[in-house]
Amino acid sequence: TTAQTNKMTFYRHFESKDLLVAEYLRVLARESESIWEDLARAHPGDPMAQLRAWVGHIGTMMADCRNRGCALANAAVEIPEKDHPARAVIEAYKMRKHARIAALCRSAGFRDPERIADEVFLLFEGARMDQQSVGAGGPGMRVAELICALLKSSPRVETSA
Repeated sequence: TTAQTNKMTFYRHFESKDLLVAEYLRVLARESESIWEDLARAHPGDPMAQLRAWVGHIGTMMADCRNRGCALANAAVEIPEKDHPARAVIEAYKMRKHARIAALCRSAGFRDPERIADEVFLLFEGARMDQQSVGAGGPGMRVAELICALLKSSPRVETSA
């Protein structure tokens, strides 16, 4: 679809193309992050159920052959300059995602929640890059299965009932 506007209208709202790109990525990040609020509403007070539901969401997303990986990671590849305004948006989004996974791992009682969060984050990010480079038939399709196995095999703090 077309924006049905002209360059002057854009430049009245954005001082540069770089700021327009940064705002576009900010909108994509907000849309993507809405899944966390949906999961919290669907599974209030149950971080393990939220993690499992997120993994289910990942499985569905990875099975979509139209999906071309993570738009923000794809943009990061195209924008290597550290001072580009979009880089701050991308880095903040990825850090927030990791922090949310880590918070759920802590709340779910994993013994080493930061390590588990690192592994889950890297599996997911790697799968998304695989999806971009190899497509729907690549090993990234197994990411939900791999994360489930990781969560299942990772020790949790025992609670007294």
